Amino acid sequence: MSYITPLFNIPLIFLNWLQHHLIPCPFKYLTGIDCPLCGFQRSVLALFQGQLRQSFLLYPPAIPILLFAGYLIARAFFKLDNTKGTYKRRFFIIVCAMVFVSYGLKIWGQYYH
Repeated sequence: MSYITPLFNIPLIFLNWLQHHLIPCPFKYLTGIDCPLCGFQRSVLALFQGQLRQSFLLYPPAIPILLFAGYLIARAFFKLDNTKGTYKRRFFIIVCAMVFVSYGLKIWGQYYH
């Protein structure tokens, strides 16, 4: 029984390490302005820790981006789309719209409020 407990701690140790070693945003470093993906890493970490609300508050389009990435992986293995790729395009447009609306609201809230 004592051998199993450390195995469950490995993901927690990795997430704790990852929280302190996030990749800095080069766009924000150079300009001082958030990029459209700023907050994605923290949001995904919160999602992996089971904090769905916190993940959404940090970066609302994180879950749709992850779903789109999962769709692309599944599409590569199972050929889910037709030859024209209409589902992929629609999903991509919806996700991009969510990213830019979220970014616009963030910038508006930071600089014009």
